Amino acid sequence: MRVAKLTQISSQQALREFLDHLAGERRLSEKTVESYQRDISSFTGFIANHLDKSVSLGDLSSLALRDFRAYLAYRQRGDKPLSAASIARLLSALRTFYRYLSRRYRIKNDAIGLLKGPRVKAPLPKPLSKSGARDIVAEGSIDERPWVQARNTAVMMLLYGAGLRISEALSLTADDLPLTPTMALSGKGGKTRIVPILPIVIEAVEQYAKLCPFALEDGTPLFRGVRGGALSARQVQLDMQVLRGYLGLPDTATPHALRHSFATHLLGGGGDLRTIQQLLGHESLSTTQRYTGVDVEGLRRVHRAAHPRG
Repeated sequence: MRVAKLTQISSQQALREFLDHLAGERRLSEKTVESYQRDISSFTGFIANHLDKSVSLGDLSSLALRDFRAYLAYRQRGDKPLSAASIARLLSALRTFYRYLSRRYRIKNDAIGLLKGPRVKAPLPKPLSKSGARDIVAEGSIDERPWVQARNTAVMMLLYGAGLRISEALSLTADDLPLTPTMALSGKGGKTRIVPILPIVIEAVEQYAKLCPFALEDGTPLFRGVRGGALSARQVQLDMQVLRGYLGLPDTATPHALRHSFATHLLGGGGDLRTIQQLLGHESLSTTQRYTGVDVEGLRRVHRAAHPRG
């Protein structure tokens, strides 16, 4: 496509096509697509003011390094400057957008490749101790209603016993009953993985289903709130906040920490990273490798036991 033609295509049109690509072809989640929309819209809006004109693809292709730096400086101004992680995310969004434009319209901009972002050290996961995880799962809730206790125990079992995300656990419906020893689960980006379900997890879900006062009909949510509607992730977080105070556990004891605990305790027990990656549904092994920084002593034990010179 010639540059003369690029001047006829607005940045807004290109952004719409890019977002459709993310949602349709790459099947990214709605929240992820919204995040890209905010970042790219902020960028094109700044460039429009910066150049004092409507922005076309021709303009985007001819931006210099100083233009990108001016945008980052603009985002850094104000009472709450962006963190290193936020800047890195912003740059990643821009590079992804420009890669799409390169494939779709064959535009080239070397300047964005020269833009250096801050080095971001990924925070280590903060799992619970084995005893802390057991206490959370065993207690379930301080609510005196047996069905609520059973419900929370079942949810926590799915997080800690199967490594599910809270959104994945709460997306289960009555159609998934009875649970089987393996479950095909659709996670982030619509990717499907096979998750083994322990007998104790199956028993916990069956116990909740027996006690649930609401009809678990086909197509309805499996986990219910006290008024019968779908149980929300926020309610699970609030319940766990109360429970961790009751049990004397740290603020890092969150529902997602149970998923971290699942991975860390598997690794400490000799599980290999590739298997844990598949169980968690991580697209990249580097994401799973964060857990090696959590249980270094566990890795040493496995190394000593497995190495011929151990």
